[in-house]
Amino acid sequence: MKDALEDFVRKNREAFDDKEPSEKVWKNIAVSTAVGKRTSVWNSVGLWRAAAVVFMALSGYLLWQQVRVQTKPAHTEVAANDFKDVEAFYTKQISEKVEMIDEFQKNEGLNGFTQDFQQLEAMYMVLKEEMKTSPSPKVKDALVLNLLIRIDLLNQQLHMLEKQYSNKHEKENKAKAV
Repeated sequence: MKDALEDFVRKNREAFDDKEPSEKVWKNIAVSTAVGKRTSVWNSVGLWRAAAVVFMALSGYLLWQQVRVQTKPAHTEVAANDFKDVEAFYTKQISEKVEMIDEFQKNEGLNGFTQDFQQLEAMYMVLKEEMKTSPSPKVKDALVLNLLIRIDLLNQQLHMLEKQYSNKHEKENKAKAV
């Protein structure tokens, strides 16, 4: 049977060659092949490129956040270490000035000065505890300010005592001269 069909096609080949399909047939063929070539959304190169860009941006952002969080404690440690040097310097000055005041007034109390100085010391201890628990530049600045105020208070007290001492010696010298 196959041979009979082949013989028929060979004999009538010229009759088949002069006939062409209509435009409608070619349009249907084009539509059917275009549908077959359609790609799904997931096979789109543009979509994968956009996804890669979003992934890289998100990865970069998360990495930046991680680095920023890790460097933050190092910054606070530097602030705490810097404060130790500043504290040592001002504490030394305060102790020297307190010794000078003690020399002027061995047996007398330091009246209102003592109370102010003790309040400043108490605030300093609270700030120092805060610096241990959560060091920050603001706490460091507050501690340094407290130290500076205490030094200023001591300087004022020394100035008053020096005036009293000089007035006392002037009166004694005048009394001896008369």
